[in-house]
Amino acid sequence: MASGVGRLITAAQARNWEVGVIATPVAASGFVDTEAVAAQTGRPVRSAWRTPADPRPFPPPDAVAVAPATFNTVNKWAAGIADTLALGTVSEAAGLGIPVAVLPCVADALAAHPAYRESLARLRGMGVRFGEPYNGEVRPDGSGPDFAWERALDLLGPL
Repeated sequence: MASGVGRLITAAQARNWEVGVIATPVAASGFVDTEAVAAQTGRPVRSAWRTPADPRPFPPPDAVAVAPATFNTVNKWAAGIADTLALGTVSEAAGLGIPVAVLPCVADALAAHPAYRESLARLRGMGVRFGEPYNGEVRPDGSGPDFAWERALDLLGPL
């Protein structure tokens, strides 16, 4: 799923937005083509904390899109756990009042979990904007509904 992030980047760039990508360590280890994303954005994909001596590779964000957002990401974020750069970044963005849009990708069984529903409510209470969830299911032929990457930008509105 995260491999389609190029569509989100293209849509953001069509709006004349500058784009930087921060991936979870799992996404960066194989779900995202980091070289292709770096070529498309002109910036490295980040997934690890920088040292204080390292320069900031991205300017401060005007908005943040979290897509796809897994069950784990949503629950850890709502609980205030910032054990990855991605979670730390979205936690800071929400705390600073920077618009954050989320496109969940959670299986129906996990979406029914009480902790997940409570996490959504907590994040919404922080002003986080959610798009329709995608359950990740595919048809027997291997196809499935297309993840609506561009919807994250619609949730953010004009910047």
